[in-house]
Amino acid sequence: MSQFKKDLVADFLGTVRKYMQIRGPMTQRELAEATDTGVSTMSRFLNQQTQELNPNLIANITAKLNMPLYEIIDFVDEGYVDEFERLVKFYKGEEATQTSQMRRRADDPPAGESGDAIFEALKEGGSQVRTQANVRVGRKNTKLVYEPEGDSDDVLKQKVKNLSLKQQGFLNEFLNLDSDGRDLVADVGRNIIAYLKHKGIDF
Repeated sequence: MSQFKKDLVADFLGTVRKYMQIRGPMTQRELAEATDTGVSTMSRFLNQQTQELNPNLIANITAKLNMPLYEIIDFVDEGYVDEFERLVKFYKGEEATQTSQMRRRADDPPAGESGDAIFEALKEGGSQVRTQANVRVGRKNTKLVYEPEGDSDDVLKQKVKNLSLKQQGFLNEFLNLDSDGRDLVADVGRNIIAYLKHKGIDF
């Protein structure tokens, strides 16, 4: 079974170099020392001069640079996601879980936000909140009540938990924008969705 997608090695290494700058900046030698790897081995790997992709080395680099897993999810083969997550947590010194954070969990933090934090931020928007109003029609007062389907907290939390890690990462970045930024993203997204529906494009 393949563990990584070899055609995406360059993308993964680009992410590694980005986080070497963010966490340091770090040199190849410093990254080699941090991962207890030979300098020549690290150099060959970073310059794509190795035939095989060593999962222990890749997990160790991911852990030591504290790279968000959602940024490299495309590089990891789907059938290897759980094992890779356990390796990364091992090198971080954390207890591995049986359920994959990268595919099914929203309660571990992508880019500094937990799934519950994202849920709370979304809940504040009020899109799933019970609403009522008194309306006078002629001489009669009528109370109108809008009830969201099911329990609003449970519905919204389940929707957040069903997001992929990549989608959670986007949602986290969206929520960290200021109000004008969120409005801009919402307007652009609405136009894209309308265009795709109009063209009958289904991804």
